[in-house]
Amino acid sequence: MTKETTGYTDRIHQLREEVLNARSTICLDRARSYTEVYRSHPELPVIVRRAHALARTFRTMSIFIEDGSLLAGNQSSSLRAAPIFPEYAVEWIVKEIDEFERRPGDVFYPSDETKKELLEICGWWKGKTTLDMGRAQMQPLHRRIHEAGIIRAEGNLTSGDAHIAVDNKRILAEGLESYLDRTRKLHAGCDVTTRSGLKKNQFYEAVILSLEALQGFILRYADLAAELAETAAEKRADELLELERICRRVSSAPPKSFREAVQLTWFIHLALQIESNGHSMSLGRLDQYLYPFYRKDIDAGVLTDAEVMELLENLWIKLMSVHKIRSWSHTRFSAGSPLYQNVTIGGAGSDGRDATNELSFLILKSVGETRLTQPNLSVRFHQGISDEFLAACLDVMRLGFGMPAFNNDEAVVPAFIGLGVEPEDAWDYSAIGCIEVAVPGKWGYRCTGKHFLNFMRVFLAALNNGKDTESGTTFFPGTGSLEDFTGFGQVMEAWDRQVRQYAAAGIAIDAAIDVVLEENAPDILCSAFVDDCLPRGLTIHEGGSKYDFVSGLQVGIANLGDSLAALKTLVFDEKTVSAAQMLEAMAADFTGDAGEALRKKILNDVPHFGNDEDDVDLLLREAYGSYIDELENHVTIRHGRGPIGCRYYAGTSSISGNVPAGSVVPATPDGRKAYTPLAEGASPSPGADVTGPTAVFQSVAKLPTDKILGGVLLNQKITPTVFDGAGNRDKLMNLLRGFFTGLKGWHVQYNVVDRETLLAARKDPASYRDLVVRVAGYSAFFTGLSPEMQDNIIERTEQRI
Repeated sequence: MTKETTGYTDRIHQLREEVLNARSTICLDRARSYTEVYRSHPELPVIVRRAHALARTFRTMSIFIEDGSLLAGNQSSSLRAAPIFPEYAVEWIVKEIDEFERRPGDVFYPSDETKKELLEICGWWKGKTTLDMGRAQMQPLHRRIHEAGIIRAEGNLTSGDAHIAVDNKRILAEGLESYLDRTRKLHAGCDVTTRSGLKKNQFYEAVILSLEALQGFILRYADLAAELAETAAEKRADELLELERICRRVSSAPPKSFREAVQLTWFIHLALQIESNGHSMSLGRLDQYLYPFYRKDIDAGVLTDAEVMELLENLWIKLMSVHKIRSWSHTRFSAGSPLYQNVTIGGAGSDGRDATNELSFLILKSVGETRLTQPNLSVRFHQGISDEFLAACLDVMRLGFGMPAFNNDEAVVPAFIGLGVEPEDAWDYSAIGCIEVAVPGKWGYRCTGKHFLNFMRVFLAALNNGKDTESGTTFFPGTGSLEDFTGFGQVMEAWDRQVRQYAAAGIAIDAAIDVVLEENAPDILCSAFVDDCLPRGLTIHEGGSKYDFVSGLQVGIANLGDSLAALKTLVFDEKTVSAAQMLEAMAADFTGDAGEALRKKILNDVPHFGNDEDDVDLLLREAYGSYIDELENHVTIRHGRGPIGCRYYAGTSSISGNVPAGSVVPATPDGRKAYTPLAEGASPSPGADVTGPTAVFQSVAKLPTDKILGGVLLNQKITPTVFDGAGNRDKLMNLLRGFFTGLKGWHVQYNVVDRETLLAARKDPASYRDLVVRVAGYSAFFTGLSPEMQDNIIERTEQRI
């Protein structure tokens, strides 16, 4: 990093320290406004009522501008104070409110006064939330499956819009006033004598209310900046007056400068975070839509790269200030308080040429300098990526905070085109949230992040004539038990039967939730900034977006493959272990002499996913194919309402869900001990991948990745010493090129940290405050994770190059 391009100034150091030292607490500003409006205006249509609630929030919430900040805009009344969104769920708050500060991870410290008022707010919302309505909307069978923990969809029930990126490019080009003008014209043309016309009229009224409120919100910061300038020192006063000017301009007109464009981008992102508590609200291809502003200002000599770096780093700190509190059961699926605010850089353009530019490098370097968990930085790999940019990515990666992650144009773009996405749109995809993908401003509600399906609970039911091991309930009839099967084909048939029925159940649960959210929690601003919601007069929940493809998340991929291989090898091919012996050892959690011996045999003598062995890799491909094939029989509830697609595809981006999912699964045929974590994402089971990173890539590439557009999440762990060896960086670059170009791999991300560092951090967390690790499709501060999540990261295989 040269002095000319560094942005890590004293200002940035101060702002970073402030956000990292801020104590996580709770803000009630939004909850007060929404409760007051909902209580006072039950007669209003839901969408109009929500617009009034958002407007009241923008009008009355506490605002501040941090000393030294170049950007204005805060989500809550103080740094790292999580807003409450009571319309989604309150019962978990009532149950857990006295435990927030005693959690083993993701701790919050609300005051006694805040707790008292929060309980009063929760009392009014009891029975009125989307969680209450969603559970009631589920069919009784599906509700029991959900309660049993085989399928989990709590994040959907308790969250708003998420896993989406709006059309920032268009917003910057046209400005907020143009959206208002367009909406007013559409509003004036509504035929309110028809049902559809009346519904459109309500939608447009809500959009107008929300956009006007957003403009007023931005102007509040202009007034505040002017007020602060009156008593500030001269240099800071000049900065505040410039901030006032920028806020006044972008409140209505399109930005003309880089600073204006960054400020408006942040205001839009912030407004969406205040409107809804849905995580994975992403910024899309930031280096592409901000580049014209950057180039114009650099060419005019009014901006330097150092100033750009400082502004970007200020933006990352702003993203870090956004916070969310979840129930503890949901937190276990999202350990480390992630918001998954993804920024995507690099990749190719619609002409197939490298789209990397100077701003791509600056974004990459600025994320490396700040070393925060936000943004979640993704790089689009393609065949024409330059050695210079790839080397710069590795330079940031070696810093050891899990970024950037890589997505592969060579895999994603053709798969999207095959689904019916227009080529120009497909080439404009970005990572959303963790590592999932969608086209910013054209994709509908939740490109992924639907229900979690526990593959190993389903597999154990398949071996037990359909009976679930934990609840003792037969949710779906089976085809027999393992002891009855005379050939391995019957195991595959039993799995096929069970997983298809659970796949359909998961989609039915999603449908029930989607109906509740569509009718009771439409997000208005998010819809206004996604094509083609305005011309159609529909929210993204109702089918307003151009495309609608979604995915649930399947947990325990590698465990499934390894378990199938163990049964096929030992029980049916070699016949060295009987079905009864396997089941007995599993029931005893592989304890005792016989159990321990069998587990050792499974771990040492059976093929495991991640070692480029067809005997397990192709078994897993076939088994996963049963689930994927079943998805072809289903559509989303928006089918026939306008969007292209309205289909499901698979997804392995299970975030930290492998830990809680494993906590409800007894011992499994792969030798995994009872109630321990399942394998994470599409990664091999910890310690099972023993033949090196190339073999891991070969195994993962055998999955039907063109059908897993919800994310083929591959975590790899290497030690920092890898970068010390002569030629190792070139080897790693060649390894990545081989995986992405030759094997058409979908994704990979790296933890660059050694076991000794992690163990030391767990023993002395105060000395490792800034240690960031890659958890799943996101990074988190290691010392803020629960012990069970820390253990899971420590146990992952350390690869050598």
